[in-house]
Amino acid sequence: MSRCAPKNALNDFDVLGSPLKYEGPLDNPCAACEVREMSICGVLDKDEIEEFVKILTRQTCTAHDPIIDEGEPADFVFNVTGGAVKLFKLLPDGRRQITGFLFEGDFLGIAMNDTYSYSAEAVGDAHMCRFNRRKFEALLDRFPKLERRLLGMASNELAQAQDQMLLLGRKTAREKLCTFLLSLSRRSEKRGYDPSVISVPMSRNDIGDYLGLTTETVSRTFTNLKKDGVIRLLEGNRVKINDAEQLQDLAEGA
Repeated sequence: MSRCAPKNALNDFDVLGSPLKYEGPLDNPCAACEVREMSICGVLDKDEIEEFVKILTRQTCTAHDPIIDEGEPADFVFNVTGGAVKLFKLLPDGRRQITGFLFEGDFLGIAMNDTYSYSAEAVGDAHMCRFNRRKFEALLDRFPKLERRLLGMASNELAQAQDQMLLLGRKTAREKLCTFLLSLSRRSEKRGYDPSVISVPMSRNDIGDYLGLTTETVSRTFTNLKKDGVIRLLEGNRVKINDAEQLQDLAEGA
């Protein structure tokens, strides 16, 4: 079972801990969800959402809290509504390989079998909606458009896995980090934020595990990009992209 403490679906606080201002019934927290349109539930209408909310609980995690563990029963699926989550696998020698990061609007817990094939942990404070897998699958049968939305998300996940294989096998350290920053920029733009100022909540060590680099190499590459004027490091784990075209050229090895 998941490790973070779930909250009742009827809690009247948003993902940042502030009181919600509902535009719908008080027993429907989805009515005030700021990431609903980009989430799996964005395809559902009002009546369908009322069915959807009956099977969810709100869940909050703090930094490093485990959410799911590789090999444990895949009893739950999750919709990330705030913060960031890292996905990883443990190698036979004990090393960890981070396979991806999830952000608001992303879906977590898809499993082909009865157990999870990877682990997930909160990067910092993270918020999500949790669903019993069997009840969620029953809704997929009732609402085909929900299943189509899930299939689309799974297809995107596969494409990202293919990109990750290229990233690890064919690129230099600078190219890897530039590609990573561009991916965060595109995510930010997709969510309606300024793509030139991106949040990088994960540690240098986590970035290194994801890109197949040492922590020292990640830090040195950040410093070099800063010295070259490509980026600027801001407070609050944010990065300012000064020249997106130059960053793109560096990512492509130009």
